[in-house]
Amino acid sequence: MHRTSGEHGFTLLELMISITLIVFILLIAGTAIRLGLRSVDSGEKRIESLERFRASLNIIDAQVQSELTVPMQENAGKRIVFLGDSESMQFPSNFSLWGNQPGYVTVSYKVAQDQWGKQDLYVEETGTGVTGKGEVKLFEFFDRIYFDYFYKDPKEEKGSWVEEWTTTDSVPEKIRLHLVNGEREMSFIIPMKMRDLIVRAGAVAAANAGNQ
Repeated sequence: MHRTSGEHGFTLLELMISITLIVFILLIAGTAIRLGLRSVDSGEKRIESLERFRASLNIIDAQVQSELTVPMQENAGKRIVFLGDSESMQFPSNFSLWGNQPGYVTVSYKVAQDQWGKQDLYVEETGTGVTGKGEVKLFEFFDRIYFDYFYKDPKEEKGSWVEEWTTTDSVPEKIRLHLVNGEREMSFIIPMKMRDLIVRAGAVAAANAGNQ
């Protein structure tokens, strides 16, 4: 039976074309939705990564600013102040990652290489009330992570950055953390607020010893 000019309806070809167009539109809409969801997920992951990055920097800053001078139990008369090289540093601090611990903690930072040849930065605490805590990874998947330390002789006007700090009777004026990925390098300088107190305490002790 043939359609007349006054009849309304679709032929099989028109129906197939309509279905094809609907499927095509749905595919485009589905792709747009997937891309939108990926963009949102990527944005959330980036925000989470930035928050973790900022939190890790805050941890280092808080522990460095809370650095202490404490006596060495195994060697009376000597003090643990600060030790560091390009891939590690150790010092006592009254700021613990796990809340208020009795006494102080000895904080150890170290750079380690992962299975892909990238470098990660870990922090570990030991001391009174700190057991079974293990390590915490602060930064990961960088081409290189390293420290250097600002040394200034009290008799000199200018100081310089050194790769190693081995003296146990003083601390650096500043610590610099380098994070390198490809040609991009980020450097963060952390001043040591306790340094002035330690220097003053040493000067007072020396003056008292001279007066005896």
